[in-house]
Amino acid sequence: MSRSPRAAWAARVMGTLAASAALAVGAAHTALACSIADFSAAAVCDADGHGVIQVTDKDASGTPATVSLYLQLNQPINNQRLVDTQKIEHPTAQGVTVDLDPQTWHAGVTFRVHVEAGDLVDDDIQPLVVIQDETCAAAGPSSSASASASSSSEASASPSDRPSTSSPSASASSSAQPTPAQGGGAPSAAGGGTVLAETGGSSRTPVIGGVAAVLVLAGGGIVLGLRRRTATRSH
Repeated sequence: MSRSPRAAWAARVMGTLAASAALAVGAAHTALACSIADFSAAAVCDADGHGVIQVTDKDASGTPATVSLYLQLNQPINNQRLVDTQKIEHPTAQGVTVDLDPQTWHAGVTFRVHVEAGDLVDDDIQPLVVIQDETCAAAGPSSSASASASSSSEASASPSDRPSTSSPSASASSSAQPTPAQGGGAPSAAGGGTVLAETGGSSRTPVIGGVAAVLVLAGGGIVLGLRRRTATRSH
């Protein structure tokens, strides 16, 4: 039994719609599929001023991905070293970022970022990441060591910046020097000490006292002799 023209036309229309739907589904699936083009990497400074390699995943399919950071070395064998790995669990079309710690931060250092996302992506982000300048330090142990070295150097240098104070010995020696107000007399020209002019004390005082005592005794003896002689004559 042959088909009517209307039935044949309807069959052709249904076939065309089915093919279009299949193409649309395939295109949508391709657009949502994770690819290396969904990833980007850049060298930036984080909120604390540390240098990090920031990876952004804009995979609309939400496929979890693992990103690995490799330091490129200038040597023929073993010319790269794995320095950090992070996992992006729930990427979105708006973008999800993770920070990878480079552990070193110098101008000209090159890093390679490798991405693995299920069975869809196993590739490197292009281009490679190159540190352009040293405006921020690495977030790894090297930066903490340099920070501690800097703080220790500042601590050792700080005493010299403070104003110097006189030592106790210097204060004692300066206070021990005689002054006109303390000694009560002017120093002698020969540096032999001060002359006690008001009290009369000197090295010759005992001699003068002895001579005076002898003169007093002699005068007393003379007076006593004269009295005895006068008394004898009167008798």
